[in-house]
Amino acid sequence: MTDRDIELFKSLYQRFNARDLPAILKVLHPDVMWANGMDGGHVHGHAGVRDYWTRQWAMIDPRVEPAGFATLPDGATKVEVHQTVRDLNGNILSDKAVRHVFQIEDGLVRRFDIG
Repeated sequence: MTDRDIELFKSLYQRFNARDLPAILKVLHPDVMWANGMDGGHVHGHAGVRDYWTRQWAMIDPRVEPAGFATLPDGATKVEVHQTVRDLNGNILSDKAVRHVFQIEDGLVRRFDIG
């Protein structure tokens, strides 16, 4: 994992927390495969990610802060995050550590998995 990769991930989490969807989509591969943490499975492509997060943010207020990065044997990147999920009134629904796994292709996120 390079410093450039770490900066990509840090920026991705910052943009997610700021709800800056256009900036996020710029670092996702056009055919990205993204884990659907609400319903299971994956969403695909920019339109799938856009629809998923737009729906998610209308129901809950998730925040994620990266706490550590590691390269896995297959070359993927594991990011340990602190995730806090609140309802839209600010009440905490979940507060826990979560593992995210990313695969990068040509400097873009190609795949994202949870766990």
